[in-house]
Amino acid sequence: MKWLRMRWTLIALLTIVSTGCAISQKEPNSPGIAANPPTSISIADPSHGETAASSERTHTPAAGFQFVSAPSADTEPHTGPAEQTEAGREFLPPPQVPNAPPEIELNQAFDPQGRSLTLEWVESLACQHNPTLLQAQGQIEGELGKAIQAGLWPNPTLSYVQEQIGVEGTPGEFVGGTVSQRVVTGGKLKLSRAKFLARTQAAEWHALEQQYRVLNDVRVHYFRTRGHYELVQIHRELLKSAEDNVLTQRERYNVGQATRAHVHLANVALQRTRLDLLRSENDYRQSFEALAAVTGVDLRLSPLATSLEGDLTPIDFQEALCRLANQSPQIQAARCKLESDRITIRREIVQPVPDIVVEGGVGYNYEADETVASARASVAVPIFDWNQGTIRQAEADYARQQGEVRRVELVLKQELTRVYRDYLNALQHATNYAEVILPEARSAYELQLRSYQDNRIAWDEVLRTQKDYFALRAEYVRNLMDWREAEVLITGFLLHGGLMAPAAPPPPGHINAVPKPR
Repeated sequence: MKWLRMRWTLIALLTIVSTGCAISQKEPNSPGIAANPPTSISIADPSHGETAASSERTHTPAAGFQFVSAPSADTEPHTGPAEQTEAGREFLPPPQVPNAPPEIELNQAFDPQGRSLTLEWVESLACQHNPTLLQAQGQIEGELGKAIQAGLWPNPTLSYVQEQIGVEGTPGEFVGGTVSQRVVTGGKLKLSRAKFLARTQAAEWHALEQQYRVLNDVRVHYFRTRGHYELVQIHRELLKSAEDNVLTQRERYNVGQATRAHVHLANVALQRTRLDLLRSENDYRQSFEALAAVTGVDLRLSPLATSLEGDLTPIDFQEALCRLANQSPQIQAARCKLESDRITIRREIVQPVPDIVVEGGVGYNYEADETVASARASVAVPIFDWNQGTIRQAEADYARQQGEVRRVELVLKQELTRVYRDYLNALQHATNYAEVILPEARSAYELQLRSYQDNRIAWDEVLRTQKDYFALRAEYVRNLMDWREAEVLITGFLLHGGLMAPAAPPPPGHINAVPKPR
C-alpha cells in the first residue's frame, strides 16, 4: 500500500514537469507581446546644492512602444535616450525654458540698502514733517483768535463837531470834540468768548484726531511694507523651486517618465512664478513709497528693523468699545461742538438786550462866547426785531448736533465691529499657522526630503511639498499683515488717512456773518 502511494506521487510530478516545458517552448512565438528586456535608468538629484546617490530603477516599456531616433534635423539635438513613438506620433525633444522678464535681471540689486528704519524713528519723522499736522495746529490758532476777538470791548469813537458855521460871522455856534462808547450789556462778550473757546477745544480734538490718523497710517504702511518684503523673499524661494521643477520635468522626459505636456506645464508654472515675484516686488516698492509720503520725507529704499510678528494676545471687544466711546477724538470733538451750540443759543437769546451808547463832548460856543459841554445816551428798542430768527436757527443747530453726536457713536461702533471681525480672523489664522500649520508643513517637507535621500520617493514629490510649504508661509505673512493693520486701527480709534485735510467744526450758518464774531 505504501509503495502504491509513492508511485502515484511520482506520476503526478512527472506530469507537472512535462506541462511546464511545453508552455515554455510556445512563449517565444506568441503574437502581440514584445520581448524587450528591462531597461536600467539612472536618475540624478536635481536639487540646488544638494547631492544624493543615484537610484537604479527598472522601467519596462509598455506594449506597442519602440525606441526611434530624432525625426528631423530641424529639432534640437537630443542628448538623452532614444525618443518614443506611440500610435504613429513621435515625442519631440523637450521645449526650451522660456526667458525671464527683463525686470527679473534688473531687480538683482533690489534689496534695500543703508541703515535700518525702526517704527519709532519713522513715527518721529511723520510728526515733524507731515503737513496735515501743521494745518490742524493752524485751525486751533484760528479758533483761539476768534475767541480772543469775540470778547473784546468795542473801541470808542472820537468826533470833531462844528455846528452852524458862519452864524453872525463866527466859526460856528459850537466848535469842539466828542467821544462816544458802546457799552455791551447782557454778558454778550463773555458768552461769545465762551462759545469760541468751546470751538477751540473741538479744534484741539480734531488736531489729536489728525495725529492719530498720521501715526496709524505710518504704522499700517510700515508693517505692510515689511510684510511685502518678506513676501518678496518667499517668492524668490518659490522661483528657485519652479526652476528646479522645470529641470526635473525635462530629466523625467528624457528618461520617458514624463511627456512634453508636463514640460510645457512646468514652463507655465515657472513663468507665473516669475510674474508673482515681480508683482510682490512692485507691491513692496509701492508700500515703501506710500510710507515715505505719509512721513513727508523722501526716504531711500531701506530695510525695516521692527518685526512683523508680535504679541498675539487678543484684544477684548467690550474694552475696545468702551474705550472708543469715552476717548475717541471724533466723539469728543462732536461733544465740544455741541457745547458750543448750546452756548450759542444763550448768546443769541441775550442779543436783543439793547446796548447803551454814551457820548460826551466839550467845545466853545462862539455865539455865547463861552466854553460848553455836551452829553448823550441812546439805546436801541427791540420792538420788531428781537433776534427771533437767529435764536430759532441756533436751536436747530443744537438739535442737529445732538443727532450728529449719536450718529458718530453709532458709525464708530459699526466700524469697530467690522474691523474687530477682520482682526479676529487674522489673529486666529496667524496663531494657527504659527503653532500648527507651519510646523506640520515643515515636518512634512523634511520627511519628504529624507525619503528622497533614501531613494523612496521621486524628487518632484519633494518639490510639491516644498512649494506647499512656501505657499503656507506666504499665507502666514499675509495674515500677520491683516492682523497688524486691524490691531493698529482698533488701538488708534479706527482713524486712518494721514494725508487727508484735518476736519474742522462746521460753521453754524449765517450767525458768524457779521463784522464781529458773536
